[in-house]
Amino acid sequence: MNRTVIACTAILLSGAALAQAPTMNPTLAPAPATTSAAAAGAEVYIISPADGATLSGPVTVRFGLKGMGIAPAGIRFDNTGHHHLLVDADIGDLKLDESLPASDKVLHFGKGQTETTLNLAPGRHTLQLLFADYAHRSFDPPLKSAKITITVK
Repeated sequence: MNRTVIACTAILLSGAALAQAPTMNPTLAPAPATTSAAAAGAEVYIISPADGATLSGPVTVRFGLKGMGIAPAGIRFDNTGHHHLLVDADIGDLKLDESLPASDKVLHFGKGQTETTLNLAPGRHTLQLLFADYAHRSFDPPLKSAKITITVK
């Protein structure tokens, strides 16, 4: 076996060991059985577009957060999380105590992004932010923005 194959095999094996034993790296933590508590007074909101706006696509959505910080998914720090954007979806249809499913209606921003550009079909659309913990689960109580409605020309 050549040295490249041996080195790659060692890296893959050590990565598999880390996946099986996340306590080897203190910044990675397994999800506890309960949801994380939101910081007192924390708020999540949509900076833009404004509720009721009529826009030409593509649409840039900017996310706002007060009272907590942003951290990538999978990395646990107290009072941090990351954004999820609900597009034409109802928060009541989600199981907030489980990891949120990624779909065309539930967009994950697990790298800590604070804005996105959407290519929405012409017509009316709803947008709502849901801030989630490192395991993609809603905080308790849910940290959600007001639902806004926009129209795309």
